[in-house]
This record gives sequence, structure tokens and C-alpha cells, in this order.
Amino acid sequence: MTSKNSRREQRDEPSYAEQIKALSEISKAISSDHYLEDILGLIVTVTANVMGSKICSLWLLDEATKTLSLEATQSISKEYLKERVLRLGEGVVGGVAQEKKPRRVYDVLEDAHFKEKDLARKEELCSLLSVPMMVRGKVIGVINCYTSYPHRYTETEEAILTTVANQAAICIENTGLMVKTKVIQEELESRKLVERAKGILMKESKLDEAEAFGRIRKKSMDTRRSMREVAEAIILAHEIGS
Repeated sequence: MTSKNSRREQRDEPSYAEQIKALSEISKAISSDHYLEDILGLIVTVTANVMGSKICSLWLLDEATKTLSLEATQSISKEYLKERVLRLGEGVVGGVAQEKKPRRVYDVLEDAHFKEKDLARKEELCSLLSVPMMVRGKVIGVINCYTSYPHRYTETEEAILTTVANQAAICIENTGLMVKTKVIQEELESRKLVERAKGILMKESKLDEAEAFGRIRKKSMDTRRSMREVAEAIILAHEIGS
């Protein structure tokens, strides 16, 4: 790194007030109705601010493919924003996810495990603190914080980022559960509407259950509308005609 950067070895650790504020803001996201993308953006922005990082990045683990993909960063660099994927165990990020342990890297250009040295040179990245995001002992991703100058991350900073990461993991998991719950609720509601529409057709058109369902499905295919939309139309027509 440049001599300008080398003069700056240490900086003040985040204050207790800053830590509490960061955790508070992430906690608010847990109960919010924002989309996951917005929540991830909030997490990296808050984390970068409290850690004093040039770049903070958040990677999520896909358990099916055993890969981690970059999902959020507060960086506006087009180079850094490019889509990137690492295998579980690959590089610093993959290693942190696999081992479920934080890593501190004083100089990423000198670290044998760091995979993106060309990117680090372009973005002038130097020191790295990488911690796993965990919920009930399960890793769901990794949060990275970089400085643009040599910095020896302390145990306190590691503890702060670990707390933030685990809080963020809860937030992300809750958001995922809410989405799944919403999908399930919508599916159940759709089934109820189709059953109701089917009953109307059975009564008004003297059809049996299979015939009524077949008519709804055919209408859905012919009009390229969902069966729920077709069912709602049948119910509405019935109510208007009653």
C-alpha cells in the first residue's frame, strides 16, 4: 500500500453508543415490511458506518449449490458491484462460512486465501474483517468490512461485527420466513376461491366436481390468467347475478 496509507495503522473503535445505534437500526428492520433487498442495503450501510469501513459487503449462502453470492454493498463502484460467486470453502469468504469462524486479514494482497487481489488493487482495499452470519448455529452468509489502509482489527471490533452479523442474520431469516408465510397464505386463499368457484359451477351448470375444476383450469389456460383470477371472476359474476 502507499506511504500515505501506511502512516495510518489504527483508528478509534466504534463507541458503545454507535454499537447500540447500529443494532437498533438493524432490529427495526426485523419488524419492517421492506423487501429483503432493501433490508440488506440497510444492513451494509449501517455496518459500514459503525465500523468505519470503506466497503462493507454481504454474501449469502445457497445451501443447495454450496455457493456464496454477493448480495449487498454500500459501495458505488461499478467494478465492485459486479456479480460474484464463491464456493463454500473458497477464499476468505468461503472459508469463514465453512469454518463458522471470523478472520482478520491485515493486508489482503499478502493473504494466500484472498481470491480477489486484482479487485482489491483497483478499489484500494487493504485490511479485512470477515465474520459469519449465523442463526441457531447455522451459517446463512458472511459480512466483510474493508479499510483502505493497514489496520489491525481488534477483538472488540470482531465482537461488534459478530453481534451485528448475527442480528442481521435473524433479520434476514425472519424476512425469508415472512415471504414464505405470505406465499403459503396466498396459496391457501387461492385454493379457497377455486373451491368456492367450483361449487358455484357445480350448482349452476349441473357439473360434477372434476368437470367444474376442469372448466376453471381450461379458462385459465385459454385466457392466460391464474386460476385464482378465473375463480374470482366466477364468484363476482355469481354475486352480481344473485
